[in-house]
Amino acid sequence: MVEKAKEKKDVEIKTADDLNKDATPKVTEKAENEMTDAEMKEAPRNYDPVTLKDEKGRYPPCFGGKFKILPSTDQIKELQTIIRDKTTSRSDFKFVADRLIRMVIEEGLNQLPYTKCDVTTPTGCNYSGLRYEKGNCGVAIVRSGEAMEKALQDCCRSMRIGKILVDSDSETHTAHVVFAKLPEDIADRKVLLLYPIMSSGNKVCKAIQVIKEDYDVPEEHIIFINLFCTPDAAQRILTEYPDLTILTTEVHAVTPNHFGQRYFGTDHLD
Repeated sequence: MVEKAKEKKDVEIKTADDLNKDATPKVTEKAENEMTDAEMKEAPRNYDPVTLKDEKGRYPPCFGGKFKILPSTDQIKELQTIIRDKTTSRSDFKFVADRLIRMVIEEGLNQLPYTKCDVTTPTGCNYSGLRYEKGNCGVAIVRSGEAMEKALQDCCRSMRIGKILVDSDSETHTAHVVFAKLPEDIADRKVLLLYPIMSSGNKVCKAIQVIKEDYDVPEEHIIFINLFCTPDAAQRILTEYPDLTILTTEVHAVTPNHFGQRYFGTDHLD
């Protein structure tokens, strides 16, 4: 099936390559040309074990263009801080989490295909704009992923959302699917996969495997939307699924693994 031509809005999302360019001091054309490929490869790159950035703030080369990180604004940093703070009340936690989720969902929608369209305004003028192409759906990885459903439905009221429950063995840490309830025609749709916390990538990789192999969804049709991701999980998912698009707000060695309990109120801290 030939995919329709698509148009996407220009969005100011920082890819790893963009972040590396921003962090690298500008050099003259002559000086840059004097550096051979071998010299550049041999240049020392000591990466921080927490942020996975080198001394110049660059991410590793393995973080390609399909791994997208929201620009780290003061507002986003504050939301991330409140979510990580153990003294945050549940009501504040949920309010802030919903705000951060909405931001990443909005950017995730910008990864979906658009088509050009013409409309007539109330004053009778013609306007050339864009419209989403039909054939998109969401899939939430239960349970934490369900926290992201409302933001997606608020933005796209008619979008169908499936669910997949992945559990891990307590001893071997082997992931297995407990159940999956997905749209029957999901193979013909673009899929927004929702899961806020990715520590090891175990559950996410298993969910992607099932969506690809059992439901015949092309890897390039899957867009994984995430809030917090560890460097190890990022490297794993990029290695196993290089054609997958990933959107997150932060790459950090320590993720707020209490997210699901705090969001759904099952931790009994308040």
